Amino acid sequence: MGMKQDWFTVERLDGDTFAISEYGHREEMHSYLLLGAARALLIDAGLGIGRIGAVVSELTALPVTAAVTHVHWDHIGGLGDFERIAVHENELQWLKAFPLPRERVRELVSQGLRRSALPEGFDLCAYTPFQGEAQRTLRDGDLFDLGGRAVEVIHTPGHSPGHCCFYERDRGFLFTGDLIYAGQLDVFYPSTDPISFGQSVKRVAALSPVRVFPGHHSLEIGPELIAGVDEALCLLEREDKLRHGSGLFTFDGFQIRL
Repeated sequence: MGMKQDWFTVERLDGDTFAISEYGHREEMHSYLLLGAARALLIDAGLGIGRIGAVVSELTALPVTAAVTHVHWDHIGGLGDFERIAVHENELQWLKAFPLPRERVRELVSQGLRRSALPEGFDLCAYTPFQGEAQRTLRDGDLFDLGGRAVEVIHTPGHSPGHCCFYERDRGFLFTGDLIYAGQLDVFYPSTDPISFGQSVKRVAALSPVRVFPGHHSLEIGPELIAGVDEALCLLEREDKLRHGSGLFTFDGFQIRL
């Protein structure tokens, strides 16, 4: 089931799990709302162009924790709509002082826009990345108990030092952020680590998830994409190319930029 709500497209993934997507920007960001019996978890908070908090409020009256896969501008934009924020310990400082100048972030927002009609009240000139405090510090192995539904934090560094995936063992749901998606996987920033990225991909592959929910682009991907990315990284490592500056490599369904 899918429905459009102003800037956002909402899709029900199962009875109590929703994808909240932003297809009006080339990043094609996905946030995910997971509902338990007592609490809700929002994984990533999007671009901050539309009010994701308003969409979440339409979907649930449960208390919501917004947990980010990592503190990059396209995942933290809507955090200001939530009272409880959770971030991995390695990126707490980024949340307080975002490492890119706000002018550069505005350029990235502007360059990626696909729609001329933006949400009412959005002012690109006033756009600024979220800055604030986390109410919960995440570490590998932590659990979110939503009431009859548990979600595990899997620390998967490489794309960023504190990148996390979120795994729901009972359903086999894996939310991969920027570790796995069908598009260009970026491991070339100074804050990335290609070797750690490869190790993180191997770690989530070993989980054998049933369904994979990425941070960007197509929602129609499966666990086989993880195996494909793992195989590609192993090939690059054998060829001594799994390092910064090696270039852009194209594989079946994805690219890796180092």
